[in-house]
Amino acid sequence: MKSWGVLVPSLLALGLGACAPSGPAPVTAYTLDCTQGFDAIRADILARPSVKPAPDAPGEPYETFNEESGRASYIFTKPEAPAHPAVFIQTATRRDGARVMEHEGCAMGDPAAYDQLLAYWESVAAAR
Repeated sequence: MKSWGVLVPSLLALGLGACAPSGPAPVTAYTLDCTQGFDAIRADILARPSVKPAPDAPGEPYETFNEESGRASYIFTKPEAPAHPAVFIQTATRRDGARVMEHEGCAMGDPAAYDQLLAYWESVAAAR
């Protein structure tokens, strides 16, 4: 005959373990909506708890923030940038077994300057 003194605590521990959280929820991708405008997009992204500033790049006309997971980077132009205001997201993904970076963004300033900035970031991503 089993002892209730051993069985009850064991069953209680199993029940409590089933209710325990399994870990942090996965970070959902940010959905870019250019109609919000530069300041609102920037505020939304910077409010995400998993977003941290990247090391400053002195002299560059943009600032970069990264998801802690490494899944995405967010690039915002500074006021002195020819493309300002502009924002784009660089997302790591796999295509045909290779890791690639995909880009999407909002050109709210000079479209030609935005295209140049995006081409620069795409060339940086391709060199990695």
